[in-house]
Amino acid sequence: MSDPEPCRIKPEDTEQQIDLIEENVASKEEEHHVKVEEKINLQTCSVLKTRDKKPLTCAQCGKSFSQSSILTPHMKIHTEEKPFTCTECGKSFRQISTLNTHTILTGEKPFRCTLCGKSFTFSSNYTKHLRIHTGEKPFTCSQCGKRFSVSSSLKQHMRIHTGEKPFTCTQCGKSFRQRSTLCRHMEIHTGGKPFTCTQCGQSFRQMATLKGHMEIHTGEKPFRCTQCGKSFTFSSNYNKHMRIHTAEKPFTCSQCGKSFSISSSFNQHMRIHTGEKPFTCTQCGRSFRQISTLNRHMKIHARKRLFRCTQCRKKFSKPSHLKLHMKVHTGVDMEL
Repeated sequence: MSDPEPCRIKPEDTEQQIDLIEENVASKEEEHHVKVEEKINLQTCSVLKTRDKKPLTCAQCGKSFSQSSILTPHMKIHTEEKPFTCTECGKSFRQISTLNTHTILTGEKPFRCTLCGKSFTFSSNYTKHLRIHTGEKPFTCSQCGKRFSVSSSLKQHMRIHTGEKPFTCTQCGKSFRQRSTLCRHMEIHTGGKPFTCTQCGQSFRQMATLKGHMEIHTGEKPFRCTQCGKSFTFSSNYNKHMRIHTAEKPFTCSQCGKSFSISSSFNQHMRIHTGEKPFTCTQCGRSFRQISTLNRHMKIHARKRLFRCTQCRKKFSKPSHLKLHMKVHTGVDMEL
């Protein structure tokens, strides 16, 4: 038998696209079951002898199967049973995988949060989002007892205890616990601003800075503090703010025991013990522990030689130095 002609999906016809995908997926799954069945049959000689015996037969087309789990989804082709229904448009599908494909292609977001109005494509993302409002944290660290709302946050946290740093800089070999920290570190080498605002074109070094900037354009702040009424655009900022009220300081220095409410303060503090100075001046090579200190230092270079003598064009970094120099030409003080 020749191979079936490949399915060609027209982007402009979404309904036909879904039907073709459903038919293609059903065919592939059926072929997959047959291949799995053949692999199992090849394992023993006794099964080899009885491999062609398939007692379960489809009454509609006569095709035989060795397992009811394979026959059941096959029968849906004939019965046209479609138990998986889209809650947004009402269209039904034979398989859950096809329903998921339909949801993605049509851009539907049927799961809407009644508290903030945010919508989601999949129920799993909606469930995770609800924990922001309920405060539920089902994932607990076995080492220190700290709890998290999503499993990925627990996984990142566990690296504090294990010391694992899987993200390595290709430029200098330094390793980090989180990918986001590596991305921020890479800016030291690249000096670029890869995150650009689609509204005004302004660029930023960090995604977090861009997100904060976007508040200027949207003004949306769905996360509201029940204690003081302050609202936030992002759940991460809301969670940090809540520690002001709870006095929670989850980040503890293993060297001196000092605790911090936010990770950035903890990271800055740790440089006191490690001696790390990741922020380097491109003008003179001097390094600093904090970016704010580097920014203050850079002003020295920015101001340098801004004051020029009108007589000999000599430059000075301070107006007082220029004033003294002018005595060479005039013999009197120059008022600035």
